[in-house]
Amino acid sequence: MILWQLFSSFFRIGCFTIGGGYAMLPLMQKEVVDNKHWLTENDFVDMLALVQSAPGVIAVNTSVFVGYRIKGITGAIFAALGCILPSFIMILCVAYFFSQFNENEHIIRIFKGIRPAVVALIAASVVKLAMNQKVNLSFIIILIASTLLIWLCSVSPVYIIIAAAIWGIVYYGFIKKVN
Repeated sequence: MILWQLFSSFFRIGCFTIGGGYAMLPLMQKEVVDNKHWLTENDFVDMLALVQSAPGVIAVNTSVFVGYRIKGITGAIFAALGCILPSFIMILCVAYFFSQFNENEHIIRIFKGIRPAVVALIAASVVKLAMNQKVNLSFIIILIASTLLIWLCSVSPVYIIIAAAIWGIVYYGFIKKVN
């Protein structure tokens, strides 16, 4: 029963999310935290930090993490299959019919209309996650510095993640421990 719930939850999320992993976050958060209570809000945020640091697609990494937490390796497999299958089916269909629709003005307009909605989904997720965190001066400095380094200096997000992880280890492992 729980394996079917994992599969069907992530399958539904995969079916109704356009725009990739970050656009899936609000739906995943609602399903995993609010509806199913598989994770707490804090666990969800911690999990996001972990899955973003791991190689691979954030949506699949998230489904694997949740599935593993709920039902071990079998749960991870069922959740990942649920997450992957809708995209796989959609890509097969798009690849098959793409040549017929790639110049269709209606299809082009549909995708242009979807773009702002995807940005809004990502922004809503970021705001909701940020509101649930204990915001302090260090948090704000890291947020602003990261944003500016990525945006203005074209620093790779990989370096930002590594630097933030090192800062977290140093600050919370050594400095905060001393105080």
